[in-house]
Formats: sequence, C-alpha cells, structure tokens
Amino acid sequence: MDGSYAEPMTIDPLAGAETGPVIRSTGVGVLDRVVAVLDAVEIRRMTASELARHLGLSTPTAHRLVGSMMAHGLLSRDEDGRLRLGARFSLPYLEQVATPVLSALQQRTGETAQIWVLRGEHRLCAASVDSPAELRASVPVGTLLPLTAGGSAARILTEPTTAPGWVESISHRTPGLCSVSAPVRRPSGETVAAVCVSAPILRVGEDGPGARYGDDVVDAAAQLSDTLRQA
Repeated sequence: MDGSYAEPMTIDPLAGAETGPVIRSTGVGVLDRVVAVLDAVEIRRMTASELARHLGLSTPTAHRLVGSMMAHGLLSRDEDGRLRLGARFSLPYLEQVATPVLSALQQRTGETAQIWVLRGEHRLCAASVDSPAELRASVPVGTLLPLTAGGSAARILTEPTTAPGWVESISHRTPGLCSVSAPVRRPSGETVAAVCVSAPILRVGEDGPGARYGDDVVDAAAQLSDTLRQA
C-alpha cells in the first residue's frame, strides 16, 4: 500500500538506526513527499529504491516521484546513478560566481554575455552583462524564452552532446542578431546552463560568431564548470 505519511517511528535500513518521522505531514501529501525526498538526498545520495525504503514509500511511487522531480530539475543522478539535488539548486551559487566570468567574457569579446538555464519548455536568463555598444543584443535577467524559438543557448540546453563544444545561431530567433553558446556541466556531465555571447551580425562578419567568439565562450563555460565541481 502506498502510504503518504511515515509511522510515528521509522527504521532507516541504510543507516541502521531509528530516525523518527521522515515525512512531515502538512496535509498536502505530494508536497510533503517532495520535501522529504529533497531532505533525504541532501544528506545522503541514494537510488530511487533506497529512497523508497528510507521514506516508507512503495517502489513504483518513489520512481514516479523521482522521475517527475528530475523533469523539473529538482533532482539529478550522479556518475553511479544515485540521486542528488538537481540543477535548480545550482542556480543561486551559479549566479553568484557567474558575474565576474561574464564580465571578463564581455570585455574579451566586446559583446553581451549571458547565462541561460532550462525552465520546463523555456529558457531563463539567469545573469547578463551587456555590451557597452549603442547597438547591442540585450535581454533582461529573468526573461523567459520558449525553447521552440530557437537560438544557440536553447540548442545547448536541449542538445547537450554537441561535438564542437559550442553552437552558433545566425538570425534564427531574431533577424540581424547572432549568438554562440557552450554548456556549463556538473562533474556527472549533466548540462546545467549555457554561456552565451550575442551580437549584431554586422559586427561579427562572415566567419560567424562561433569562429570569432567560440573559444572564449567555451573557456568561460569550462571555468564555471570547474567552479561547480569545487563547490
């Protein structure tokens, strides 16, 4: 039977000790279980089956819950398949460390540098440093763009195995603008963000944004990936 709440005293088979109630009841069962899952994997990474035993849930319920939480970026899996907090929990730290990296990238390229993250069927601009040029590509922090609108950052977030390390877009989403993006990855290889440089086509020239700025964008993304690895 699928119980929404724990018994007054629960034995954790992983720890071999009495843990007390592991799912706190607020009357909203699904939310209670989501929070209990987050609390559990924050302390110790475990598989979905281990999580089911830990929380007193049926295995199918635990797997469904984990699948939905992964789809929303609340959970992810590490190299050995155990669950950990997902990409959404990297965002506050990523925003904190991204600004100096984006500032340096903007100064090297002269163009607008941004960080984009996945939010359901959209991408969210999490941080941005604008070009000082009067004619520039500028999107305010907090902007949500549908993934179907395209662009290099959208491709990085939805096609994370791109071979060259960067992806470019020329007049795909906005006529007259181009961009090049590279992935920010966790140690597991999971893409959590896209570093992007956007510019007017007329300043980039015929070679395109990838040839002109791709290496700088990849370097900035690698720097942020290393920072996440050390966090």
